[in-house]
Amino acid sequence: MGITDFISAAWDTFSTPSPDAEEPAQANKEEESSDEKEESSDDAEEEEEEEEEEETVDPKETLEEECRNSKECHPAKHHYDACVERVTSQIDNDGKASEDCVEEFFHLAHCATACAAPKLFSQLK
Repeated sequence: MGITDFISAAWDTFSTPSPDAEEPAQANKEEESSDEKEESSDDAEEEEEEEEEEETVDPKETLEEECRNSKECHPAKHHYDACVERVTSQIDNDGKASEDCVEEFFHLAHCATACAAPKLFSQLK
């Protein structure tokens, strides 16, 4: 696959409207009768309720958040928070930062993932 194929595929992906996109409003469109409006609003409310019911919370995210704030990951979180403070003060004082907190972030993310994994798999079984 060449670069032109890649760009073409990316263009097709982002330029094609999604099948669930709403129909654009037309100024010349005849107004619906009051009965049709009520029926369509009732249908829309039912669809919204169904969508809300289908949406579930990912337990991995909640477990990782708990682990980030736990005693087990406190050293990694402390280093990350200190780095964020340093970088923020450098930006405030100099307008730019001489470092970033990517390494500290990955240490914190690794700690949270390692802490949450056993809890997550015990919930899934």
